[in-house]
Amino acid sequence: MTFRIETTPIAAGPMEPAQREGGVAPGASGAFLRVPGLEAQIERLRDPRVLVVTTGQQPALFTGPVYSVFKALSAAALARHLESRWERPVVPVFWVAGDDHDWAEARSASWIGDDDALVTVALRERGVSEPMRPLWREPLGPEVAAALDRAGATFPRRPHRDAAIAWLARHFRPEATVAAASAGALAELLAPFGVVCFDPTHPDARRAAARHIVKALGLAMDLERDLGRRAAELVSDGRDPGIAVGDGATLVMIEGKQGRDRLVLDPGGYATRRSGERYTLGDLQRIAADAPERLSANVLLRPVIESALLPTVAYCAGPGELRYLPLAEPVFERMRTHRPEPVPRWSGRIVDAHVDRTAEKLGLSIREIADADIPVMARAARGLVPESARHTLEGIRRSMEAAYRSLGADSATVDPTLERAATGALGRSLDALARLERKLARAARRRHETELRQLERARTSLLPGGAPQERVLTAASFLARHGPSLFDECAREAATWYQRALEGRAVPA
Repeated sequence: MTFRIETTPIAAGPMEPAQREGGVAPGASGAFLRVPGLEAQIERLRDPRVLVVTTGQQPALFTGPVYSVFKALSAAALARHLESRWERPVVPVFWVAGDDHDWAEARSASWIGDDDALVTVALRERGVSEPMRPLWREPLGPEVAAALDRAGATFPRRPHRDAAIAWLARHFRPEATVAAASAGALAELLAPFGVVCFDPTHPDARRAAARHIVKALGLAMDLERDLGRRAAELVSDGRDPGIAVGDGATLVMIEGKQGRDRLVLDPGGYATRRSGERYTLGDLQRIAADAPERLSANVLLRPVIESALLPTVAYCAGPGELRYLPLAEPVFERMRTHRPEPVPRWSGRIVDAHVDRTAEKLGLSIREIADADIPVMARAARGLVPESARHTLEGIRRSMEAAYRSLGADSATVDPTLERAATGALGRSLDALARLERKLARAARRRHETELRQLERARTSLLPGGAPQERVLTAASFLARHGPSLFDECAREAATWYQRALEGRAVPA
């Protein structure tokens, strides 16, 4: 095998989601993406006893960083375990957050190219005066063709490369929106694992969510007070709420003159934060009835809407979500909606065989290579100096320090000012020794440039651009390198990790 999967450290205690009433909300079932291979799984969602484990992510060019896939595989693993324990159907669902409008995050994709260097492509920039369109309205545009060409030119030349490019090309077309392209590609990729993608921007989902959004608007003042109290509790417990609350902000977004905009409390009703458009509650009720696509939930209301539409028992969350989801607890209470258990997603890194070989050759661990705070290049260069020379240098350093201290003490009996002179002489001698050591390291580095290039290649694989692999590299490049069996292996690792967590056994942390 040309790779292995390594579960990365993440804290997780025993996970005990609570069961609840089952069944998908009437009218919402049309929002499930139907792709070949998922017919039986979608049929199971019709069962009135069905429960779901959810996760989700903002759509992005070429499906974004691979952690989105890891979240989906986490949901699949946890759903299988819960189904076995509870003896009732539990289906994994991936919520494609097409309402999001973070274009800066969605417009780019990165991978390790055929020359082992980091490659990044990006669609057009959004002008500062442009409306903040949600991603379900944002077309990819003609730039996506150039991005696909770049992928075709730089993806690793491996047996699965053409299939990976073809997968992207089927979905990322100029006329497609970012949300539709990403959702379609993920639905196809995740189908073999039984993960069903849910499109909350589908008209059926919009209509089903509208009454909950209107309810949240009517409770806006109570929710603001509840959230302020909850944020204070978290801070007093030494926890980060993750999201700022207050200032009259509601939990509802509306599409107005400047695109997707936050509704804030205003005398007599509500106003958009950026454009200042004013609405009464009656206005917003009419919009919810006639044009529900204009209204959407923010990150604190979204999990409540999700639980109202789907019989969710657990949400597989990333680190940022785990910080802010406790803040949402009073929103579930005020909205009288079941609160699913937030559980950590599985986290892993894909370690190519050449990375393992380099680590072994240079006496470094994978975690050291993948840690941005450890200067492994300098350490490896120092490590290439012969061990005998390092011992000799250290011996000289200790001997000089002892000898100069003794000389300084003896000199002070003759003239007290000479002790300082001895200290200065020691410093100059140590500087000279350090210069010699650096020269020796540079010479060793020149002799071992090949090894250091291999180390740089390994670090780029594990820490591209100085960030964790899973938060930078797109799933497509891993498919090109290793084929679909790679995600089969990730799914097995995730299943093992969740099994240990559910049994209350220790997991890597």
